Amino acid sequence: MPSPRLSPKIAGLLALQMMVVILGIVAVLAFVLYNTRPNHPGMTGGIDTINTTITWIAFIGVCTALGYIHFNFSRQLRSESRGERRGVESW
Repeated sequence: MPSPRLSPKIAGLLALQMMVVILGIVAVLAFVLYNTRPNHPGMTGGIDTINTTITWIAFIGVCTALGYIHFNFSRQLRSESRGERRGVESW
């Protein structure tokens, strides 16, 4: 059942926007991973392989969680725009 506070058109646009945010999160993750990789043994800028691994694990965990949240919210908005019920009560 559609929400009385959110039109189906707006819900569809918000669902699309949530999916685009996931692309931005992936781009930020790729930027961080690319810039923290060890390039040359003598020119690391103070970051070694242990720090690189810790940084990668932390950023992958945070970006995965954010992507998962945005994907689920996008699915909820998409089904709201189609008029389907997903077992989530409306306000």
